[in-house]
Amino acid sequence: MTLYTALSEVPAGYGPSVVTIGNFDGVHLGHRHILERLRREADKRGLAAVAIVFEPQPQEFFSRQRGAEKPFRLSPLREKLRLLRDTGCLDAVWVLRFNARLAAVSADDFIQHLLIEQLHTRHLLIGDDFRFGAGRQGDFSLLSRCPEFTTERTPSVMVQDVRASSTLVRQALSEGRLGYAASLLGHPYSLSGRVKHGAKLGRTIGCPTANLHLPPHRYPLCGVFVIAAHGAFGTLYGVASFGRNPTVSSLPTQKLEAHLFDFAGNLYGQRLRIDFLHKLRDETKFPGLPELQAQIAADIAQARARVGDKVALQGNFDPFALFGTPERIREEAAQILAGFGKGSGHVFNLGHGINQHTDPEHAKVLIDAVHELSRPYHSQ
Repeated sequence: MTLYTALSEVPAGYGPSVVTIGNFDGVHLGHRHILERLRREADKRGLAAVAIVFEPQPQEFFSRQRGAEKPFRLSPLREKLRLLRDTGCLDAVWVLRFNARLAAVSADDFIQHLLIEQLHTRHLLIGDDFRFGAGRQGDFSLLSRCPEFTTERTPSVMVQDVRASSTLVRQALSEGRLGYAASLLGHPYSLSGRVKHGAKLGRTIGCPTANLHLPPHRYPLCGVFVIAAHGAFGTLYGVASFGRNPTVSSLPTQKLEAHLFDFAGNLYGQRLRIDFLHKLRDETKFPGLPELQAQIAADIAQARARVGDKVALQGNFDPFALFGTPERIREEAAQILAGFGKGSGHVFNLGHGINQHTDPEHAKVLIDAVHELSRPYHSQ
């Protein structure tokens, strides 16, 4: 997947293309349905599959212009691009800088200069609520009247009888319903960042933590969580605090601190991905450090009880990864098995059902990979 971040980076004469446009915040099942449909249409026509995303997201730009509170954000750009890449559906992603200049571009100019002249769009796939151009004047009706390309509106994807949307995922996370959020996303909610130096308070109270540097967005979840951390060490379980640390500080932005079970190495400078698996409790301001220390011990005990005797890999493999290459499928299976570690055996399960358009040969690649790669982890 090729990434373009400026008009000048797009090669002259690029395309022709099959294009989709959106924020793709969280890359949930509705988004993946669009991307899967885009890939099939691109393959049928022999064209490139391209997604256009905006950074910052338009609502973030306009809220800053009004001096209003930031809207919630699910995925920083780096995480969003990882999720888009892992679908295996795209040839390129074009990140458009959303600023005052772009906000002033009319819907007609957006179509002419970006879609027609720059990407040579032949087919456009958009969500049923897509609006664009200055004053949100552009919509499906305007696009469908363009003779240079055909326009297709994607139907909504229903999960548990409701429409999958980024708004619904944000609401589920803010309410602590991580399992429901994962069912909408098709994978556990995750954030990633590099480990940076902090106050090192955790190690003084018997709970060393990795402090992750995150982009300063407003994230929709807060509290203490059971997590799975992915890094150079493989996968480890642990407990994480995500919030403003009211007992020991008064931070203007959220801070993510992760304690990894049974790990004593140096993580500074390493990039970790944190999967949020279960919410233990809300963030609380304690009278002092002794009370905080006692609660941390209780949090760790409760988290260990949830993951201590794991025998099932439930929901770790994203079924949309089956649209990737066989090599990528084996790599993903190997990472999950390594994170599970040695034991008496396991059940390897998916995050949700296999899509009806999945190549059966790719499902076979996964099954064969699990059979082959899991043997070293079974106790004799």
